[in-house]
Amino acid sequence: MAIRITSPRNERVKAALALTDRRDRDRTGRMLIEGYRENLRALDHGVRPVEFFFCRDLFLGTNEDALLARAASLGADLLDCSEQVFRRLSYRDRPDGLISVAPILRRRLEDLSPGPVPLVLVMEGIEKPGNLGTMLRSADAAGVDAVIVADGRTDLWNPNAIRASVGAIFTVPVVEATSRDTIAWLRARSVRIFAATPAAARPYFECDMRGPTAIVVGSEQYGLTAAWLEAADERVVIPMRGSCDSLNVSAAATILLHDAVRQRWPGACRS
Repeated sequence: MAIRITSPRNERVKAALALTDRRDRDRTGRMLIEGYRENLRALDHGVRPVEFFFCRDLFLGTNEDALLARAASLGADLLDCSEQVFRRLSYRDRPDGLISVAPILRRRLEDLSPGPVPLVLVMEGIEKPGNLGTMLRSADAAGVDAVIVADGRTDLWNPNAIRASVGAIFTVPVVEATSRDTIAWLRARSVRIFAATPAAARPYFECDMRGPTAIVVGSEQYGLTAAWLEAADERVVIPMRGSCDSLNVSAAATILLHDAVRQRWPGACRS
């Protein structure tokens, strides 16, 4: 049976609100997941929520009750909130009435099991959770074998990163590591490193990414550090025909990933 909550001062509400702060996420090892699609993908990929706040007045469809029942069967407490309480919890302009609290997933490089011809996305020093989440969504679309957040400057489990990924953060194997350890991990598996930089001379579409491939993109402000540029097997550029000298990092990553997908497509050929 669900527990009814009508006061924003409820202790469970205050504890959930605290998880919008990275310090509390690190301290408790818990995260917030808001949205139907995000929570469905989390459940589909082994996340077991401990609490599930909901507000029926904000539901957008007819599948929410099945999702709540599934969460309850995994041991989650169901918390039936008034609209006032739920809007206090929500970090969206148009909430859909579902927010869960769940343990943060922790993986290490050693936990990754890429196939013999992996496609890996490495993000170095990314600062904005929206860009991080968008790249995770693109990585899911490209069917990558792993995403590595190297020397990250934003929390992987920031609610806005989860939101921007539309739950893809749960569907792709993603780890956080240092650049040094990531380069060593790639080298040990003979993965070729393609570093994206506006200073490169070779267009990305001239490169062969059909073998074991790591596409590496850098921070929004400074791009890749010298460590990655020196470690790269190829430095590649996305040609710019207009006034701007570069794309948003998430757009750049999407272009590069999907060219790798194109090259690996059955029947694809290179000129």
